[in-house]
Amino acid sequence: MPSAKGVAFVTGAAQGIGRSIALRLAADGFDVAVNDITDKCELDTLVNEIKKKGRKSSKHTGDVSNDETVRNMIEAVVGQHGRLSVMVANAGIAGPYGKKLIEVSAKQFDQVMQVNTRSMFLCYKYAGLQMIKQGCGGRIIGACSVAGKKGMQTQAVYSASKFAVRGLTQAAALELGEHGITVNAYAPGAIDTPMLRGMATTQKESDIEAMTEMFKQMSPLHMLGTPQDIAGLVSFLASEDSRFITGQTISSNGGMFFD
Repeated sequence: MPSAKGVAFVTGAAQGIGRSIALRLAADGFDVAVNDITDKCELDTLVNEIKKKGRKSSKHTGDVSNDETVRNMIEAVVGQHGRLSVMVANAGIAGPYGKKLIEVSAKQFDQVMQVNTRSMFLCYKYAGLQMIKQGCGGRIIGACSVAGKKGMQTQAVYSASKFAVRGLTQAAALELGEHGITVNAYAPGAIDTPMLRGMATTQKESDIEAMTEMFKQMSPLHMLGTPQDIAGLVSFLASEDSRFITGQTISSNGGMFFD
């Protein structure tokens, strides 16, 4: 097996965007460790697919909003693979679906902020500490959203959690740059994933189709994105070609919002 380009760790990788990112980074030549909150069979399947590409892989289950869990997972990744070159903090949730701000409970607010914002802080922190210790730079990449650039009606809490990702990304880029570490985020629009389809009013096929058609019409391209579209952007941010880019949250949204 040829030497790896580096070692990447992708959270929330069992399905959707995270899965595609993990496979793309493996195709790019990285050994890839993967995470999800529970030990799903999809995670084992993903590990096997990565290995079939000629790269090493390992799975690390755990809640990325838990401080000790994130620290221990990154230590485990380094223990198994020798280093950490790329941290992709992808895990996130979309809810609460379709609720106005005045209808959202404090418990729901806390849950979204825990998964979408606290987890990002922890991944940035512990990946940053590891990369500083290694002394050879690195790439930290986080999951934002079009909702992190433009407030979305009935998505107030989700928007707030993703706006916070932009702030964390910019501040971390300023602090970690002296160590050769770039910090960026990707901001997807409507991507055809189980999470997007779960946003339909009901799970009737007609409602799902109506919702996806609505999102298509919000794009001048009249299409949904795919997980592979986002994986391609992350591939670039993880590469040497992005060495002069840091602190940015890069949109990939089919034109539904212009920066």
